[in-house]
Amino acid sequence: MTVQKPRSIFSIAVIVAALGYFVDIYDLLLFGIIRLPSLRSFGLSEEQVLTDGEAIFQWQMWGLLIGGIIAGVIGDKRGRLSVLFGSIILYSVANIANGFVETVDQYKWIRFIAGLGLAGELGAGITLVSELTPKEKRGLATSMVAGIGLTGAVVAFIMKENFDWRTCYFIGGGLGLLLLILRISVFESSMFKDVKKLEVSRGNFFMLFTNADRFKRYLCGILIGLPTWFVIGVLVTFSNEFGKLFGIKEPIDPGKSIMYAYAAISLGDIAIGFVSQWLKSRKIALYIFYAITIIFMVLFFTIQWDGSASKMYWICAGLGFGTGFWAIFVTMGAEQFGTNLRATAATTIPNMVRGMLAIFILPLFKWLRGMDGVGYVNGGIYTAIIVMVITLIAAAFTRETFHKDLNYLEK
Repeated sequence: MTVQKPRSIFSIAVIVAALGYFVDIYDLLLFGIIRLPSLRSFGLSEEQVLTDGEAIFQWQMWGLLIGGIIAGVIGDKRGRLSVLFGSIILYSVANIANGFVETVDQYKWIRFIAGLGLAGELGAGITLVSELTPKEKRGLATSMVAGIGLTGAVVAFIMKENFDWRTCYFIGGGLGLLLLILRISVFESSMFKDVKKLEVSRGNFFMLFTNADRFKRYLCGILIGLPTWFVIGVLVTFSNEFGKLFGIKEPIDPGKSIMYAYAAISLGDIAIGFVSQWLKSRKIALYIFYAITIIFMVLFFTIQWDGSASKMYWICAGLGFGTGFWAIFVTMGAEQFGTNLRATAATTIPNMVRGMLAIFILPLFKWLRGMDGVGYVNGGIYTAIIVMVITLIAAAFTRETFHKDLNYLEK
């Protein structure tokens, strides 16, 4: 029997998914926010703080990439709730363990394990909400999940300002364990229950690559999200490094940059849900937010020479608002695929984007900035241009999914 879908976008599934994503974002971005004080406490030089910080960040992203595949397959084979419970336990325990690290190598491994756990939260939550919400309100519901959830970054910064960095990790782990209690009140997707009764392949990750049309949908689904983690992983996280080279005299706190960016991303994610609903189009809303992102990328590299820390924070906020299309991007990933592959796609797509920071964006940035006559700032500019060109081409080949019925299978 199919359960009737709730009419409100504030159903228990939406609220719990939003709170889950809140904890996920808190833990995901905590390292970027406390990167400087935590690494300096190990007695590292400023050069080591930069290079080891990039390395630890890459290890976390590798965890997200691998964990996304594992979580997606489990989500389609065993159910969306199985992923949500397992991911919370793993990243909560990992974050508590992070509070005890004493070396950079320990830090790398624990952030990798935390990444494995963090990978499952958003995709499984968006899949569940998408399948439990009427299609005419699906975009609004998933935008609310992301909009509320992304404020976890703001809370992470507030914790950093008031507690030792180790305590911040303990708080994140504790919040995750408390979230397990709320998960008990959420029911499994009726679509998944119906498909589970059928003799059909579920959670087969390789199916995404065995059909040309399906592979194109999957690849484009990943590439349209690249600007999000270029902005956060390069421009915002290392805003202090860019600030020095721009000639900004005041010290820039990258944790504060992340807080400003994510407060704006939260607003952007809610706004794009309403824009998409008004325009009856996911793609047009996406193009509008790409345009905002490009405008603030230009401002980032042109108006900050001999600028101020406050200007940097506000431009990071503008970049954040422009990349506030995370909810729509993940929702489009879920809408592109049938019920037997939906969790696999919706969970792996955002984590592939996060993983692209480790395997493509950061290596590209390092290679470009290391070329003769290029340097750190021009390396950032060239990386931004390449990322946006790839993204716009992928968006052009992506299908509109606004009115799509999700009750179908991939064969």
